Amino acid sequence: MKNIYFLSDAHLGSRAIEHSRTHERRLVNFLDSIKHKAEAIYLLGDMFDFWYEFKLVVPKGYTRFLGKISELTDMGVEVHYFVGNHDMWCGDYLEKECGVILHREPQTCEIGGKVFYMAHGDGLDYADRHWKVRLIQTIFHSETLQRLFSMLHPRWSVDFGLEWAKHSRLKRIDGKEPPYQGEDKEGLVLYAKDYLKDYPEINYFIFGHRHIELDLMLTRDSRILILGDWINSFSYATFDGENIFMDQFIEGVTQP
Repeated sequence: MKNIYFLSDAHLGSRAIEHSRTHERRLVNFLDSIKHKAEAIYLLGDMFDFWYEFKLVVPKGYTRFLGKISELTDMGVEVHYFVGNHDMWCGDYLEKECGVILHREPQTCEIGGKVFYMAHGDGLDYADRHWKVRLIQTIFHSETLQRLFSMLHPRWSVDFGLEWAKHSRLKRIDGKEPPYQGEDKEGLVLYAKDYLKDYPEINYFIFGHRHIELDLMLTRDSRILILGDWINSFSYATFDGENIFMDQFIEGVTQP
């Protein structure tokens, strides 16, 4: 079989990231470099810093990225797109125009004889169980509020979304997520351990969301991988049919 690739959290279009076009080109160059080696690519959420689809309008920009994933699907490469907490408002544009397979919930599937559990990670991370986080998630998922938001002109609504996302990132230290909290405190690790009690057949848990790189054995037959991001680490995971490993993309050096 060809390789299976996993990556997440590019936050394309973020106003907190300098040189946004260079940022997008790096991701597109990576996707181009793996297009003949890939059987499937799993994009595990927050590829956009803010994405909101109106009935006849999608956000401006991202043409290089959208064109590349369209090229990949036209070639027969499966591109799976998991919505995250920054792009949960996907409609059918990515499916109809770019050919991706859209996932709104965690997915369990078998690949090469191994059982994978994949999700962006928001809402599963035990750190997200604070009442303030739950309240924001409830607001964002409200169909009534989404309909009201859709009544605003994109000139204002998309600008509001991008500014909200920028503020959210800049209020963190150096714009980065908190570092790894340790096996006994890291929210997604705790979630995976609890999930294994009922579903011990899972071999690999693959998550984004946290912007940290983690490859941790949970049991003799189960591992959790948190994919890092495409803002600072440019990291990804590769499954070659037998083994899974994490790497970083360095243009001109890395051979994915």
